[in-house]
Amino acid sequence: MRRVLSADWVLPVEGEPIESGAVAIETGRIAAVGTTAELGEGERFPGAAIVPGFVNAHTHLEYAVYAGFGDGLSFGPWITTHVERKARIERAEMEAIARLGAADCLRSGITTVGDLAYAGASAHACAELGLRAIVYLEVFGRDAADALRQFEAKRSYVDAALSDRVRVGISPHAPYTCSLEVYAASMDLGLPVGTHLNESQDELDWLLRGEGPWRPFGAMLVEPDGQTGIRRLAVAGLLDDRIVAAHCVKVDSSEIDALAERDVAVVHCPRSNAFLGCGIAPLAELRAAGLRIGVGTDGVSSVPSHDFFEELRTVIALARARGEEADALSATQALDLATLGGARALGIADETGSLVVGKRADLTVVGLADSAYLPWEDPAAAVVFGGSSHSILATLVDGETRYEKGGDEWHALIAAAARARSRLLGLERPPGT
Repeated sequence: MRRVLSADWVLPVEGEPIESGAVAIETGRIAAVGTTAELGEGERFPGAAIVPGFVNAHTHLEYAVYAGFGDGLSFGPWITTHVERKARIERAEMEAIARLGAADCLRSGITTVGDLAYAGASAHACAELGLRAIVYLEVFGRDAADALRQFEAKRSYVDAALSDRVRVGISPHAPYTCSLEVYAASMDLGLPVGTHLNESQDELDWLLRGEGPWRPFGAMLVEPDGQTGIRRLAVAGLLDDRIVAAHCVKVDSSEIDALAERDVAVVHCPRSNAFLGCGIAPLAELRAAGLRIGVGTDGVSSVPSHDFFEELRTVIALARARGEEADALSATQALDLATLGGARALGIADETGSLVVGKRADLTVVGLADSAYLPWEDPAAAVVFGGSSHSILATLVDGETRYEKGGDEWHALIAAAARARSRLLGLERPPGT
C-alpha cells in the first residue's frame, strides 16, 4: 500500500530542500521524494516541514525520571548518587521508566536511539513503542569472565525484544569502571560497542593520578595507570570503527587524531556536558578531523528532557560560543548531525538518517505554524530554531505512525513512571512491604 505525506517543505538532508514537497512510502521504505505536483498531496501538513527522523545517538532511556538527581554535584559524586538510588528499584520499574523514555523520544521526533542500558529494559520499551534502537548492554568491572556473565544475563532478558528494528550491542561502561581485559572481551563479541570516553575532569583526575572525588569509591574503580581512557585503549589496540564514544569533552589534538585514525565515532552531548560542568567538547576540531559525529541527549539523569530541538540549539550555541564565530555551525549542519550524522555514527546510515529512496521510512513532521519562523526564509533554520517537542505533528518509523499529536498521550505509562520516580526518591515503599 502506498502512502504519501506532504508539507510546505521536505528536507531530505541528502539533497536540497524541496518546497511543496512530498514523500511516498511503500512497505515501510521510502519509494519517492519530490514535489506535490509529482507525487500528489496525500496526507497534507500545512505550515510544516518533513525531515528525517532524528537519531538520538546516545541515550539512557532507563533513567527517564532521574531529572535533578544530584544537580550541582561534580561528576564523581553525581554518578554515585545515581548508583545509590538505582538500587532502590527493580526490573518492572525500570521497564516503566524506559517506556516513558521511548515515548518522550518519539514525541520529540526521534526515530532511532543508541541506548546504553544498565538492565536492558530499554530494549523491551523500544520494541513495544516501535522505536528503532541499538541497545548497548552495560558491563562493569575488572574481570573479563564476570563482565561476560553480566552481558549474557542481560542478553537473555532482552532476547525476546530483539528484531531488525531493535538490535543488541555491548557497552563496557568507561575506562574508569572497566579494565582493558573487559574492553577486549567486549570487542571480541563482534557486536556494536558503546562507551563513555574522556567525559569529565573528575574522570581524568582518577585515571591520571588516582585523585579527586572518586577516592572514597576506589575499590569500585579500575586502578589508574597515568593515561586517559582514549590513550589507554589506543595503546592496547582497542579502538576501531565499531566503537561509538560518547562525550569526548576533555580531549587534546593527539587524542582526536587517535580517534580519527581508527574511525571511532563520537556522540556530542552538549547539554549533559554543560549541566554537569564538564565543559564544552571541541566539536569544530572533531569535525575537522573527519570523525563520524552524532548528537545525543544523554539520559534525563543529566539533562531536563529528551527534547532534541533543545539539544540542537545547544549544539549550535556552544559551537559558536567556543569558536567565537557566528558561523561556526549552521542550522543545516546541525540538522545533518542530528540525522545522517547520528546514523553514520551508529553504523546504520544505509538504513536511515536521510530521506532517500530505498531507506527505511523513518521521518518526522515538524509543525511551525505557532513559531516565529513563518513565513519561511531558511527551512532548516525554521526547523532547528523554531521547532520543539510540542511542535511534532507525527513521527513515523518504518512508515508506521508511532506518535501523532492529539492521539494517545500515554497517561498510564506516565503514571507508572512517576510511581517509579517516587521509589527512587524513597517516597514510596516497594509493593508488599
